[in-house]
Amino acid sequence: MSAAVEFSNLGIKTILLESSDSFSDGSRAICWSQRTLEIMDRSGAATKMLEKGVTWNQGRVYLKHHEIYNFDLQMETDLKMPAFINLQQYYVEEFLESHLRGKKLTDIRRLNEVDDISITENKTALLSVITPNGKYEINAKYVIAADGVNSFLRKRLGLETKGQKFEEKFLITDIHVKEPYPMERRFWFDPIFHKGQSALLHVQPDNILRIDLQLGVDADPKIESNPTRVQSRIQKMLGENIDFDIQWISVYSFSCKRMDRFVHEPVFFVGDAAHVVSPFGARGGNGGIQDIDNLVWKLASVLKGLAPKSLLKSYDLERVPAADENILNSSRSTDFMTPKNEASKEFREAVFLLSKNMPFARKLVNSGRLSSPHSYHNSFLNSKDDPAFTGKGPIPGSASLDAVLGLKSAEVWLLDYLGREFCCLVFVNDSILSSKRFEEFRKFVKSLNPQMNLVMVSRAIISKNMRATVLVDKSGKCFNKWSAIPGSVYLVRPDQHIATRWKNYPELENLEQAFKKALGHCEGK
Repeated sequence: MSAAVEFSNLGIKTILLESSDSFSDGSRAICWSQRTLEIMDRSGAATKMLEKGVTWNQGRVYLKHHEIYNFDLQMETDLKMPAFINLQQYYVEEFLESHLRGKKLTDIRRLNEVDDISITENKTALLSVITPNGKYEINAKYVIAADGVNSFLRKRLGLETKGQKFEEKFLITDIHVKEPYPMERRFWFDPIFHKGQSALLHVQPDNILRIDLQLGVDADPKIESNPTRVQSRIQKMLGENIDFDIQWISVYSFSCKRMDRFVHEPVFFVGDAAHVVSPFGARGGNGGIQDIDNLVWKLASVLKGLAPKSLLKSYDLERVPAADENILNSSRSTDFMTPKNEASKEFREAVFLLSKNMPFARKLVNSGRLSSPHSYHNSFLNSKDDPAFTGKGPIPGSASLDAVLGLKSAEVWLLDYLGREFCCLVFVNDSILSSKRFEEFRKFVKSLNPQMNLVMVSRAIISKNMRATVLVDKSGKCFNKWSAIPGSVYLVRPDQHIATRWKNYPELENLEQAFKKALGHCEGK
């Protein structure tokens, strides 16, 4: 659904095949990160998520019944999106589908299940689809496979995921409580209500609590999913005075695995179909959305004839390392929660002991390193960084940094103006804007790509009327974040990652070369 939304925003029609006739059962993915919200906001789908979701910044970690540390995720206030919101997956699906139906560029086909796929001589995909009314075929130029951890498309093409399977089993349940709960994440190691194991609690909209309880290796899923048994476990956790109703129960184990590569043209694997992680750290759903953020603009550029097909190789080269980063963090979290050998157990006990009085040790307590955007620093789409920045500010490959700015006496957000096309972000002053060189630069930008955004940031209100947007950075925070001076230029990709930057005006031929490189025209150069 996220991919279809992105394509529709770029004016590209798609067919969305969904075997189910309803939204997901149970809350499933619930923690949506700041980066995911920025992506959703750019596509126009974040407003309802923010209205319905609950925002949380505070987290607390306990050993038995003692709080060993807490953290605040939203230390910086100069950002449009919160650090995290909690929102059940079925709401996200509902909001995305509503957004898609309003766009009228996506043919949504529910109860349409793919039962076969083959690659033709022309490198297109031939899909066989079963419906309640019979069978039909689709010949597709490109297919995005988002069919989950047990991906049928992956198996049908003879592909596999490799990695580590964890034998630990966990109980996951949604419960409805009558009274609101504090908007914070709580994690317990060896709690008194669930000795020797771990427990996690998240607050969701509608007074729904998500609870995860570690069960151990030998737990029987059938026994542990019995509602009476679950009721007893949760009552022990919350206390006898808390009334609740069980909404959803699942017992699961998990793996940290990925495919060797995600591009098997014309099929591109995303999300759980391409890579899977533990649920601790909210890296599954957020990682999948970031896959889409990376892939769709590239496919759209190729479909529109703006880029060579070599651009599509960069999906593997950028998102496989991102998956590895998520798997590494997820595996480390799981190993800390369920140590497998004596050395790991001794390390954990030492961390717990030190964390009581030593702040540095609290950072080693690993209850799930939370999802953060991956930086594509080694991508062949980047151009060489300008050494004049001395490593400060967002370097090529990094995600753009948001900032609150002024425009006609109103407050606006920088990321809103970077848009969903390529963008030249220029830091300016009066003398730059009145120069002949800037006018040449402005015209050249539009000649490279008429859809390219040209956004300018100034420390003061500009006296001259311009034919492009000038945002005012009265506080100077945006200049500082981006390590900019008047004349600094950033070339920003459609996914709002940095392609390259110049401390002072680039030569026009250098800008052109960087733009072509970001579109895959200069692979390896």
